[in-house]
Amino acid sequence: MKKILITGANGNYGKSTIDFLLKKGLNANQLVGLVRNAEKGAELKNLGIEVKIGDYENYNSMIEAFQGIEKVLLISGTDVANRTKQHENVIKAAKESGVRHIIYTSIERKNESETSPLAFVSITHLATEKLLKESGLNYTILRNTLYVDFIPMFLGEKVLETGIYLPAADGKAGFALRSEMAEATANILASGGHESKEYHFSSAENVSFSEIASILKEISGKEVSYFSPDVATFSKTLLDAGVPGEAVAILGGFAAGIAAGELENSSNDLEILLGRKPTNVKDFLSSVYRQELEKRLI
Repeated sequence: MKKILITGANGNYGKSTIDFLLKKGLNANQLVGLVRNAEKGAELKNLGIEVKIGDYENYNSMIEAFQGIEKVLLISGTDVANRTKQHENVIKAAKESGVRHIIYTSIERKNESETSPLAFVSITHLATEKLLKESGLNYTILRNTLYVDFIPMFLGEKVLETGIYLPAADGKAGFALRSEMAEATANILASGGHESKEYHFSSAENVSFSEIASILKEISGKEVSYFSPDVATFSKTLLDAGVPGEAVAILGGFAAGIAAGELENSSNDLEILLGRKPTNVKDFLSSVYRQELEKRLI
């Protein structure tokens, strides 16, 4: 039996992909979930899915996990400093174990040099893509944009009172819903014809934070301002307010990437793979903030 292995199977993206594969009619015994420890695999086992314990750092655990596997969904690791080597372990172990096809969650970008504002995360993705293309394995690269789910994190908890403060200038991004990216990923895993292809997992409807401010005004009836400082001023303001340095660097880096047009995209790949238009930013924000406004009225 040909089997599909999903790495990071207990995480949001991995678990969502598994759920969509099951909804598409795949049997649980066709799927394998890779997790770091048995406790994290309990929910998957309850679904009848085989669970493998492994770690990207542990080459032998990858070799064992990949036995009898035809396709692997390689969800990029979160250890940015070390993940190129970790991904290399996965790719080499997959090849040694007879895996035929790796689908990899990469990042959307325009500028692939170290001058990109997104270089702090994109360099390791680019290195992994190169390893995949040179491996001799079939590959599919998913160029994932920012999740629309993360917009509230960029806005802050008190956005309706304080407005938007973010160094994204007039840049736009094709934000897309994480669950819809996972659904499209499941559609790729469950079908053929995706070898040696790169898909842009972005909405073709690009939105700026100025437009997001207008959407929030329409939803809430409140005036929502948008101010875009330079990155240095933004970083100092947040650090002085006690925001952890790592979070400031991520927010500032991605905002600068949006300002530079790194995440603007006109591709309809996601729409084609879903068979419908992706959820737009306005509908997502309406769902989130109308619920928040209703809570305040209770």
